Amino acid sequence: MEILWFLIAMAMLVAALGPLLRRRRGGGIQLAAPGSPDAADPGAYGFVRQEELDLRLPGPDQDLVDVLDVVQRTQDWRAASQLLAGTPKDGEARWQRVQAFAGAASLELQQQPGTGGAWLRAWRAEAPKDAGGAAVHAEFLVQQAWRSSTAGTDDFRIILEEAKAASDQAALLAPGDPVPYIVELAVARGLAYPPEQFDQVWAKVMDRAPQHMGAHLAALHYWCEKWHGSRDDADRFARSAAARAPQGSLLAALPLFAVYEHLPEITLVQDFYKTAVVSQAMEGALYAVHSARPDDPMLAHVRHMLVMFLIKAERWSEAMRQLIHVDGHIGALPWTVSLDPAAEYTIYRNLAVAGYEANGGSPATLRH
Repeated sequence: MEILWFLIAMAMLVAALGPLLRRRRGGGIQLAAPGSPDAADPGAYGFVRQEELDLRLPGPDQDLVDVLDVVQRTQDWRAASQLLAGTPKDGEARWQRVQAFAGAASLELQQQPGTGGAWLRAWRAEAPKDAGGAAVHAEFLVQQAWRSSTAGTDDFRIILEEAKAASDQAALLAPGDPVPYIVELAVARGLAYPPEQFDQVWAKVMDRAPQHMGAHLAALHYWCEKWHGSRDDADRFARSAAARAPQGSLLAALPLFAVYEHLPEITLVQDFYKTAVVSQAMEGALYAVHSARPDDPMLAHVRHMLVMFLIKAERWSEAMRQLIHVDGHIGALPWTVSLDPAAEYTIYRNLAVAGYEANGGSPATLRH
């Protein structure tokens, strides 16, 4: 019986990977060994080497990178405080910068237990009324809960309860800022808020920033099947947000993230990524990308997700046109859930280059 199950599993694996690993008439790719004269060269497109990919951010934010470097080199929090004070409260950039500062402190603490992230502790001690520091501290506690403990354990719950208290304090210090409530959305997911309580938090976010893409992504996690909703709940939430999105909003891409959250572990349907449901979600995301402001901080998040789906659907040219915009930064889904995000991203990028060239593409034909 064991050998039968093994053979079934191998057949399913071949069915899932076969379209990507063999050349087919009219399309497809054939991977060549590195160094082979026939091997596709990502470097020919100006792509960044794997070891130089930046995992901290989904896309460029030079002001944030500069400040992060100063803070981590000097352990002085004041530059971070100034940057957040000058970042609009209702924009996507503030949320991303709060996440980045919190993530940097959390990673420091993981690498240097007991001493890492001292600048954040000093920030809270020396400027307890600083709204930016309070928001970073709340998000830091959320990230610590997920990074250092297991969901459902006592330690996990204790840290998230501390995060809830910290987000409450941050909200009092900045009444019009949606970020403390976006932080609480993650707390709500981890502490299993009932839907009525979650909706109360969500209403506070919507009162302050109704088109906030980052907030919608945080809320989508709650409604997913693996947390406190279902596939239908997540799809309903995503489609509703996309339907009411104004021109230029990236919320039209939200259904693609809902599809991603419910991808099957093994694809049993041939050409799953070319089915109507997936194709419609991709088209919505492509529309959102094409109509969004070029400087929208969430644009890179959508492009990264599109890269994976377009490659899976063997839409090589479209995938390459997303890659040229985001390459170099990989701090976004779907790469960040991998144990080695840079390697995962590089594999997909190599597939895109190989598929593009197998169908007649070249650096000269790729418009920037």
